[in-house]
Amino acid sequence: MVREQYTTTTPGTSLERPKNEYVYNIGIYGWRKRCLYLFVLLLLIILVVNFSLTIWILKVMWFSPTGMGHLRVTKEGLRLEGESEFLFPLYAKEIHSRVDSSLLLQSTHNVTVNARNSNGEVTGRLNVGPKMVEFHGQQFQINSKDGKPLFTVDENEVVIGTDKLRVTGPEGALFEHSVETPLVKAEAFKQLRLESPTRSLSMDAPRGINIKAQAGNIEALSQMDIKLHSSDGVLLLDAETVRLPKLPEGARGGSGISQGLYEICVCPDGKLYLSVAGVGSTCQEYSRVCQ
Repeated sequence: MVREQYTTTTPGTSLERPKNEYVYNIGIYGWRKRCLYLFVLLLLIILVVNFSLTIWILKVMWFSPTGMGHLRVTKEGLRLEGESEFLFPLYAKEIHSRVDSSLLLQSTHNVTVNARNSNGEVTGRLNVGPKMVEFHGQQFQINSKDGKPLFTVDENEVVIGTDKLRVTGPEGALFEHSVETPLVKAEAFKQLRLESPTRSLSMDAPRGINIKAQAGNIEALSQMDIKLHSSDGVLLLDAETVRLPKLPEGARGGSGISQGLYEICVCPDGKLYLSVAGVGSTCQEYSRVCQ
């Protein structure tokens, strides 16, 4: 280092130059100088590393003036190209796919879509799980392309708005309670079967019930009784032949012995009534029942 000496004198005096008694060292030297150079070198290394990492992050994340990676910022909003993964909730006003592709929402557990009101309360929820699809809300409705309601469910009723409801299961349709419909029809070349395994089967109509088989027979089977009842009107059996093949036949016996058997009699107006069976016919053409 440079060493300098300073001696002060007054004009007109001459002093001998003193010896080097006071020496001042100016600057950084020794281990301080080495530490300073090492610190500056370390700052340069950190600067280079940070700049390299910044360039690498920009390259890996595909930063550009219009967005980042597959994410593009447009006038209409954000646009994602390809598959995207969201680790946290996504809040959006509208989500739609490209014109030439479908929208796919996929999750390892389930996909939940919530609708909230202004207070933040959930008013509707759609949960698609691995085993069940659940919907929570006041009403669930499926519409056609032209806006016609096809299927509507609320707390009071279920409405199917299609012209035809088709059940393709091999066991048919199971109803635990009553069903109201204007027409029950089987497919072509298939049988229509109405069955109640453990209870009774009842068909009610305010203006009549029409059972029709264009090609085949109509069978009514019951473990107990079959009742055909008309509250206001007549029961009409319009056929060429009416057969009752399993009616019991009484053996010929003495007069006055009915054996607990009855004879079915027909009035001129078509009314049926029972008469105690005898050796001969006990039906009377002008019975009091027919009047």
